[in-house]
Amino acid sequence: MLDRDGYRPNVGIILLNQNNEVFWAKRIREKSWQFPQGGIQRGESPTKAMYRELYEEIGLKPEHVRILGRTRTWLRYNVPDHFIRRDSKGIYKGQKQIWFLLRLEARDSSISLRTSPTPEFDAWKWHPFWVPLDAVIEFKRDVYRNALDELVPLLPQEMKRRRPRTQLYKVTSLSVSVTTEINVRVKTKTNVEPTEGSKSLGAQGAPKKLAAKSPKRNQNYLRRRNKSKRIVKS
Repeated sequence: MLDRDGYRPNVGIILLNQNNEVFWAKRIREKSWQFPQGGIQRGESPTKAMYRELYEEIGLKPEHVRILGRTRTWLRYNVPDHFIRRDSKGIYKGQKQIWFLLRLEARDSSISLRTSPTPEFDAWKWHPFWVPLDAVIEFKRDVYRNALDELVPLLPQEMKRRRPRTQLYKVTSLSVSVTTEINVRVKTKTNVEPTEGSKSLGAQGAPKKLAAKSPKRNQNYLRRRNKSKRIVKS
């Protein structure tokens, strides 16, 4: 099921324990780590799809967790061409996801990676909230960073202060768009005529020279001009 732009609706799950550590799982027979995620089936709401994927991938039921929040809008990522089936190229672009933040209300022993006949993961662990993005497959990293940034305000403030200063966490799509908008505004402003108010913003150039003329200097100028006129007449 794709939308008209070629994105498949999907849910992502960030599961917390009581220490605000996140469930971090290794994809089966691969070196990459990730959060649980899965597609939304036709007729499903994001919440219903989340509960289904939660059980299929890590064996947890609705009574095992509590929903703390979710992202407000879809977060999208594009899938590189070499990951797309040949018959889907030109139609399928990637995933659009709603991310849920959950709190585990049960014991760790409730988690099972073998609920489904086709398991997604072969190992898992609890990890500090700010996961290492270099362990995530490259084309998903921006979405992971943006989901964590949007959901961290639901946790104690100290969690936000622990945000890494590494390069992968440094730039978000939000900051890029804001920077671009500011650059456009500055460029536009430099191309317009100076306004009356703009003269007061700086003490250089023409406005300063105009302001430097005092009434006394104007009077001296008028006296010299009148004197020269009398000489000419005589």
